[in-house]
Formats: sequence, C-alpha cells, structure tokens
Amino acid sequence: MATHNWQKEIQPLIKKYKGKQHPLDYKSTYQLVVMVVLSAQDSDRNINKLAPEFFKAFPDMKALSMATAEALFPFVNKVRNFGNKIKWLLQLSATIKEDKNIPTTLDGLTELPGIGRKSANVILRESGKKAEGIIVDLHVVRVAPRLGLATGTDPKKLEKQMMELLDPADWGEAGMAISFLGRETCRPTNPKCGECVMNKVCDYYRASVN
Repeated sequence: MATHNWQKEIQPLIKKYKGKQHPLDYKSTYQLVVMVVLSAQDSDRNINKLAPEFFKAFPDMKALSMATAEALFPFVNKVRNFGNKIKWLLQLSATIKEDKNIPTTLDGLTELPGIGRKSANVILRESGKKAEGIIVDLHVVRVAPRLGLATGTDPKKLEKQMMELLDPADWGEAGMAISFLGRETCRPTNPKCGECVMNKVCDYYRASVN
C-alpha cells in the first residue's frame, strides 16, 4: 500500500462536495433527526418519499412527543424495521420534547435511541456544528478501503483510522464527500474510475490499471 499524505490528497474530493446537502431531503434539524432514524437499513429515497406526509402530521418535536405508536404506524409502516423505529422516535421525542433541545454534540446525540455515531456525525455536519468524528455509511465502508485510506469493514475502526490521517477541520466534510463519491462515481460494480478525482492516489484504480 502506497503511503500518501491523505490530508493533502483528499482536498480535491472535499472541494468537489463541500457543503452539498445530504441526500435526505430535510427542512430542519428536527426533520433531519427523524429521517436519519428512519433511514437506517433503508434507502434515503424511500424516506424522502414518505417524509412530507409524516411532517404534515408531526410538524415538530413537540407534536411527535405527544404521538402514539398507533398514530405513527400509517406513516412509517413501509420503512424497514418500523417497529423499532417507532419506539425510538417516541422515546427520543419524549426525552427532547422541543426542537430547541436537540443535542448538538456527538455524546448527546448518541445517547438518544436509534442514533449511532454515523447518524450523529451526519446531524452535526448538516446542522453546521463542529465535527467530532467522520461519517462512515455503507458507501464509505466500500470506498475508503478501495482508496487505501483505511482498511477493514468495521465502521468504527474505519472511522478511527481516518480520524488519525485527516485534520479535524476536515472531518465534517471528508466522510460525506467519500459517501457522495461512492454514490455517484465509485459504484459497487463498474466504478467510473476514469472520471474520479481520486484516481491518482487510489489503490483500487492502480491495481485495475496494472
């Protein structure tokens, strides 16, 4: 594995996607929190489709905190693992109660049911808060090892390796940029290596060319 100055090499990728909104089509931090919980093991597209009706019925954390499982059911019954997700949404809304109480730290967010490190990192990035980690979603799990930026398949270990290589100032954008690269260019099959901004430093590309 070639040794790279990843802090320098990742800049073109960060520049390409800097500030681009996460594919979840949310309008507020409250909506983002709900959609992040619902999107686990499901597609952003599916969650975007059902979100407008959900938020018409439950426009803010206060409304959600007064809801029942029966009230939520018709809006989320097409979501994977909806039983647990209903439970988590009711628990977290009962804890937070109002939009203004939504935590703005990694610890505060991961203490909530249904929110792990990845989700918390997404919420911090999208709400413009200081990054305390790097987003590692299923795209990053595939792309980071391909690039040679990290090894393995365990999201926590991948995140730790990347946090050691990259400047904390870039943590917020780096994970999301790698995720977008995975969605658009570095696809699971037939990745579009020729048009990738990272192909000069990518292990996968180097191996496929030689």
